Amino acid sequence: MLHTVVLSWQEALSSESAPFKIVSLSAGSLSKAVLCHSKDERPRNGGKREKNEMYLALLVIFLQCSGLYTQEGVFTFNTVEIKVQPSVKVKNGAPMSIVCRADISKSTDFQLKHNFTIFKDGKVVFMTVTDKEDAKYGIPVARSSDTGEYKCTVEARGKTKSSNSLHVWVKGMTKPILTAEKEEVLEGEVVKLRCELPEEVPPLYFFFRKIKTNSTPKEKSVFEPHRNFSEMEFSVEEADNILQFDCFGRRFVQREFEESEHSNTTLVTVREPFIKPTLNAKPSSNITEGDRIQFECSTVVARMRDIEILLQKNKTILKSVQDEVLKYSTVATLEDSGEYLCKVEQGRASKMTKLNVVVSELFPKPTLAASMSNLDENKELTLSCSISGFRKANFSILRKNSNGDILLKNSRNLTMRVNVNDTGSYTCKAEVKGIVKESKPVRINVYAPVSKPTLSVVSGLPEVVLGKPLWLICRSAMGTPPIIFTFYKGNEVKKRVTNDTYAMFLDENIRQNDKRGYKCDARNNHSSGMKTSNILNITVIVPIRDASLGSIPYGEVEDGSETAFLCSVKEGSWPIHFRLFRKTDREVLLFEQIENADRVMWHKKAMKKQDTGTYFCMASNRANVDVKSHPITISVILATWKKGVIAAFALILIVGAVTLALYWFLRKKKKAKGPSLEMSGSALATNLTSEKLTRQPNDGDYYSGSGYIEDNENHVKSADESKAPVQKGTETVYSEIRKANNDSVENRHSRIQGHPDAT
Repeated sequence: MLHTVVLSWQEALSSESAPFKIVSLSAGSLSKAVLCHSKDERPRNGGKREKNEMYLALLVIFLQCSGLYTQEGVFTFNTVEIKVQPSVKVKNGAPMSIVCRADISKSTDFQLKHNFTIFKDGKVVFMTVTDKEDAKYGIPVARSSDTGEYKCTVEARGKTKSSNSLHVWVKGMTKPILTAEKEEVLEGEVVKLRCELPEEVPPLYFFFRKIKTNSTPKEKSVFEPHRNFSEMEFSVEEADNILQFDCFGRRFVQREFEESEHSNTTLVTVREPFIKPTLNAKPSSNITEGDRIQFECSTVVARMRDIEILLQKNKTILKSVQDEVLKYSTVATLEDSGEYLCKVEQGRASKMTKLNVVVSELFPKPTLAASMSNLDENKELTLSCSISGFRKANFSILRKNSNGDILLKNSRNLTMRVNVNDTGSYTCKAEVKGIVKESKPVRINVYAPVSKPTLSVVSGLPEVVLGKPLWLICRSAMGTPPIIFTFYKGNEVKKRVTNDTYAMFLDENIRQNDKRGYKCDARNNHSSGMKTSNILNITVIVPIRDASLGSIPYGEVEDGSETAFLCSVKEGSWPIHFRLFRKTDREVLLFEQIENADRVMWHKKAMKKQDTGTYFCMASNRANVDVKSHPITISVILATWKKGVIAAFALILIVGAVTLALYWFLRKKKKAKGPSLEMSGSALATNLTSEKLTRQPNDGDYYSGSGYIEDNENHVKSADESKAPVQKGTETVYSEIRKANNDSVENRHSRIQGHPDAT
């Protein structure tokens, strides 16, 4: 802060008698002293005095202004440092101090107040104001919660400076405190524990341990993100007497876990709600089947509430009671041998006792014997039941059934005549002293002979398209399964299939001229042997190939004339379905016919102008593939006689026009010569006309009809050329038409008008 130094002589100058005054101007911390001329003062002496006073004033102003900006009270922060005492790693429970120091430069030695603020993880933990250049934040007992990032800030007279961050790690954790809800519990109850880490900050991990003598401690863990304590329950099991519990904590610091020491040990005493049960078997645990055995299970309980005793073998509960004693009796069988368990339950507590029982066999299982296991229907079957080394028993023979066994006879032996419905499993039972034992089942198969099989095509008709697979099915309407089916092509065996009533065969090697027939045979275990089907012959359908269309005339056809169309195929099985179409802006069906031939002919009697267009034919057979021919174009032109009529009419018009012109010319000439020459001119004209008429048969220079004849001949020639044969493949449409005409004459008694052969 800058201050103005005022001299004693300045005070004199600032008095009322002085010609100058010092005016003090303040702006913030800066004050300036300026000498100014007093406006209300005027010079009282002469000019010399005024001049001396002016020099004196100038000198004072110069001396005053030179000392106006004396730098007093200026400072700046150089650095601010933060340190930890004794070190950045402090043991839990030891004292710790955070020291913040400011390094400051000053213009002079003056007193300065400092505001020190210390932050931990961005939160203020300490503040002080002092004129010293350092401040200390003391922590008498450091805890793990004091671990974090520390930083300090110093502020003085509006200037602020902060230190770098410093990480402080308080190693170790406080010892946890463990408490138990009860110090004495019953078996089956639970022990509720609480573990607390005082002065620790979550998140924390808690670990609880249940410690038993001569056994590994059972440990459970809990993660607590928001509190510094946790609770846990441990169930009290059978044989738990005196239990010890403790706990410890963990936390995650600097990418590693830090663990506390173990807590105090808490003791819990366990009392039995009931004693271990006793299990006995009477008369003994070793008995013979058929004898009665009785089980008795008992215990002594502290209180009867919710007590239950159960007797079970394997996982089957035989009996249960809500009492201190359980009794159960039964007639012993071999299946009753094994381990029995008596279990007492009350709440969560349970205790058990085991007893092993051995039941000796009274007699072995019976054996069922059959005279034969596979036999034809209407044959005789004998079943016999016996016990090895034991004859005194009640026997019965039964047939197994899903709805219950069917008793056939209470006897050791059974003889019967069988049919197909007697196929099945048979057993026998033997009873001694109330003990019933059953033999292993015996399978009896009764066979009916197979009927003659039938062989057919799966699709229905006995035909197949060349190149397509053929599926055959062989059926036998009667016969006991399983049936063995054998397929033959000619005399060659193709496949054997075992099934119940039918079998299928696929032949993918079909040839056009394959003449071999198919057959199949069927047989089962009946003694009659196999049966063979009739031979099945298959028709191989050859698909249509290369359809073609021709016509006479070809290309241009005269209006009103007849046109013959011939549609033929190169290959394909009969009958063939032929169709003829004309295509202009749409396709129009003109003709269709089914023929047992590879071609068909259609006559269009009178062609018209609207018949102009593109023609094609399509052919198909039972292969269901439509084959389309290449199109041909037919143009219907004007008929020759119509051309002659038009030409004659045009010639008449020309002759008439010439005659009128000649007449007009002669008449004009006659008028020009006058009446004197009229007669002579008339006579001359008459002679000339007579002469020309006389020469007409021998002179064609004038008559234009010769041109008409020439055109007519050319037209006839063109028409004849249009009827010429069109080459197609190795034969001509002409020969096809002629052949088709000959066939048509023989088969349908018709012919083509205007055909070249007729010409």
